[in-house]
Formats: sequence, C-alpha cells, structure tokens
Amino acid sequence: MSSSAPLRALNIDNINPHVKAARYAVRGELAVRSEKYRAQLAKGDKGDLPFDTIIAANIGNPQQLDQKPITFFRQVASLLENPTLLEKEDILTEALGYKSDVIARAKWLLKEVKSVGAYSQSQGVPGIRESVSKFIEGRDGYPADSANIFLSAGASSGVNTLLHIICSKPESGILVPIPQYPLYTATLSVLDARCVPYYLNESHSWGTDLAEIRSAYDKAIAEGTDVKAIVIINPGNPTGASLPAADIKSVLEFAAEKKLVVMADEVYQTNVFEGEFLSFKKGLRDLQKASPGEYDNIELVSLHSISKGMVGECGHRGGYFELVGFDPAVAAEIYKFVSIQLCPPVIGQCIVEMMVNPPKESEPSYELYKSEYDGIYEGLKKRAFALYEAFKQMEGVSCQTPAGSMYLFPTITIPPKAIEQAEKEGRKPDEFYAFRLLDATGICVVAGSGFGQKEGTLHFRTTFLAPGTEWVGRIVKFHKEFMDEFKD
Repeated sequence: MSSSAPLRALNIDNINPHVKAARYAVRGELAVRSEKYRAQLAKGDKGDLPFDTIIAANIGNPQQLDQKPITFFRQVASLLENPTLLEKEDILTEALGYKSDVIARAKWLLKEVKSVGAYSQSQGVPGIRESVSKFIEGRDGYPADSANIFLSAGASSGVNTLLHIICSKPESGILVPIPQYPLYTATLSVLDARCVPYYLNESHSWGTDLAEIRSAYDKAIAEGTDVKAIVIINPGNPTGASLPAADIKSVLEFAAEKKLVVMADEVYQTNVFEGEFLSFKKGLRDLQKASPGEYDNIELVSLHSISKGMVGECGHRGGYFELVGFDPAVAAEIYKFVSIQLCPPVIGQCIVEMMVNPPKESEPSYELYKSEYDGIYEGLKKRAFALYEAFKQMEGVSCQTPAGSMYLFPTITIPPKAIEQAEKEGRKPDEFYAFRLLDATGICVVAGSGFGQKEGTLHFRTTFLAPGTEWVGRIVKFHKEFMDEFKD
C-alpha cells in the first residue's frame, strides 16, 4: 500500500483552467489577510498587531461598515418573512411603530408573490417588474415596458447572464473600461472570451475618451477579435466618476457605428456628489428623438442593484436589468438562461420594489425615510471629501474630486527603494504598499493593479463607507512613515 494521500477525482491540474485563470482582487489575498486579523482581534488576541480594529475599505459593503438599513424596507421585509404578524395590526402600529403604509405595502407584495419562500417567475414577479418600469419612466421621461425588465440576484448576476449570452466563442471580445470592476475580466476569463481594454482619462475626471475606445477596438479587430459589446460603468467603479451627456452620446454613436451592444452598469446612480446622474437609456432616447430612425437598432442593457446607494442591502441580492432594442429571439434565450437558475431571491425582488417605489411625500413613512436617506447620503459625502482632503496633504498622492459611487482611486508615487523592496518580495509596487498599509493600520484597500491601470502608474481603491474619520488619520500617518522609510 502506498503511503501517499488517496487519489481524488479532482486536483488543481484537472479542474477548469479558465476558473484558475480568473482574478478577483476585491476579495483576494489582501482581504483574506484582513479577515485573519479580524478573527484574531475578535478572540481578544491582539498580539503584536499595531491596531485594534479592521477597516474593510476594500469592498462596497455598506452595512458591514455600520450603514443602518432603511426602516421602511426592513419593516416591510419583516412582515413578508413572517406574515402572521399582520394578524396583530394594532400591536404593529401602537407598540412597534409600524406605519399604515408599511402594512399596506407588505400586504400588496404578499398578494403579488404569495410567499417569499416560494419560487417566482424566472424573469421576476410581474407586479415588481411593473414598479421598475414606472421608476425608469419617471427617471428618464420615456416609456419603459415591464416585459423587457429582468429581476436578478444583484447586478452581478445580470452581468453574468448577459456575458454568457453575448460571448459565443473564444474570439468574442468585450470592450471594458480600465480601471474596471474586476467582475468583468473575471467573468470573461471563466467564459474563455477576450477582454478588450480601453483606458479612461484620469486627467479629465476619469471620463471616456472616444479616440482611446476607437484605438482599442481597431487593435482588437486587427488581432482577430470579434468585438461584440462595450461596458460602461457610470458612476464609475473604482474611479467614482459620473459621465456627462456628451460622453454618453459619443459612446452610443460609436456603438451604433460598430454595431456593439452597450452594457451600462448604473448601480451607483444615486451616489452622485457632483452634477447629476444621466442614464444611458435617457441618452439613447434623446439621440433617437433628435435623429429619427438613425439609432433605432442600438442594443442597450442597463443594470441596477439594491446593494449600493443609500439602500445598501448587499446580502439580500436584488437587482434588475432592462433590455432595449434586443431581437425578441435573443431575449427569449436570455429568459431561458435565467430560467435554468429558477429565479432571483424573492425577498431581494421585494426590496427592489421598495427601492424603485419608496414612500411618497404624502405617506406616513416618508418623513423618516427621507431623514434616513439624506443622513446616509450626507455621511457618505462628508467622508468622501475628508478622504480627498487627506490625500491632498500626502506626499506623492493625487486624487480626483469625489464625484460619485462609493470609492476614491488616488494615484500614488512611491520611492524607488520601495519599488525595489516590492520586487524582492515578488509583489507589484501598489500591492506592496497596500499590504504594508494593512499590516500597519488594519485598513484594507485594493491595489490599483487589481482593476487595471496605465503602465507606469500606481493607484489604490478605497471606499469611504467606514463610519467616522479617525481611520483617515491612520492612512495619513502610515503614508508619511512609509515615505520616510524608503526615501533615498
């Protein structure tokens, strides 16, 4: 008998190589180490750690960082999960503070879904899709059809669905903004399809650059790539940038010229601090109105989620995408694909309905809802600008003014000695910086290389979700000590 370990059907050499090739920096080695430190601190075993708390600034997970749930959403959800509470309406209203519109919404949603423990239609509950279409109409001023709305388990699920449909062969290519949320490159890797990177313009507030997009497209075509779609993240992740109307128009015109599907990731549409959010759906309809017949064949899919904004219900996994201009036969295949996964979480669908149809000014819950919503928004804005002001003070750091989303993406310039030390440790310079930051402060950020960046530049992405501003001072102190340590 051999003393070696028993043979298994699966080993690292015979599993799907495309899964092994995928990279997802947001939850990579840095995040794993931070969770190890968190567990150590939770046991009361601080040891020689030079900090008492972990700040998870690596991921947009608002409620992990003490963002409070919106009361209206959670009260309605509690009744959906336990409908027997509705048998005691007097206790709900008199003792527990539930307003009449909370009870009315829960009853309506229960009528639509029957039970949150039951499967829904694969495309999502019809009544909830109707609420989404009304929201889109109100936002953009153009009609929306609930038949074109697909509810999903967060926007990530929608992205996965759409890329599965679009990528038909290894030569299929998708134009992806760099820096980008690594969901796109990771999913393309798993699908054995091609990422066609186009760089955003940091000197112009991380805006799109049509010449850069065209150059990336032409290069990919010359290399034999079948470029089929362009991804836009607006407001940007990790950059935080909000696109102006002119950028949206130029992307749509390019998509029409090259017959590309436009994938508009708009999950941060309420996280806008400068200017206003303009949807790609509105941009398309405006273009079609101005030039009748010229842009009618553009295929646009827009995605939204309950995970971000002031809702922050990441764990409930809810979102939607809207198809515009798609061939009905293709839409039928999308329906078949989502049917294989049965349906999105029904409680998540219900929270989508509340996100797109919150309490109105005339309703009893409005005052508290508005107070909570505005308080979260102002808190995020305050912390974003506190971080921005701190970065302005730091040697070798520059950062765009906070415009939207939940992130800042500063450029860092570090001394040659630090770069040499990073090479000795087998790390990229920005990864080396991020690991040193974590080990010294307990603050977990994501190195810019995890999102892609122009060669010769270094960045890191940080959220501004953590409460208070004390932790910002930790970054400033660390950076000074780091620069002093590695100065020539």
